[in-house]
Amino acid sequence: MTQLDAASYMRKAERALDEARLLVRERKTEGACNRAYYAMHDAAHAVLIADGHETPDAFIKTHHGLITAFGKELVQTGQLDAAMGRAFNKVQDTRQLADYSAEPPSLADAAWAVEQAEAFVTAVRTRIEPKS
Repeated sequence: MTQLDAASYMRKAERALDEARLLVRERKTEGACNRAYYAMHDAAHAVLIADGHETPDAFIKTHHGLITAFGKELVQTGQLDAAMGRAFNKVQDTRQLADYSAEPPSLADAAWAVEQAEAFVTAVRTRIEPKS
């Protein structure tokens, strides 16, 4: 991705969310958890860019840094519900288990991750639509 803009990241988030939905329907839980997390990851970049907290000179390069910035700039300031921050953290944990452990997550855990990603992407889209 050569351009740092909120709309590009939202499109990327929507693609990841579509893939997560498809994978959970197919009972491919590892991939569903991965794509659900990356839908949230890309939506978080989008909102931080839209609000001016992330720029080409100050691009957030780590998962921990992104989750921390999202919490600090949007959750702790009351601009987004604290449940969004908690879900972002928990889906990241679920993704790490899916990606790095030998056993796949349960279908229930994968479905939960996709539901959280849907709510997260919707909340971010609602917040930034007027700004995009």
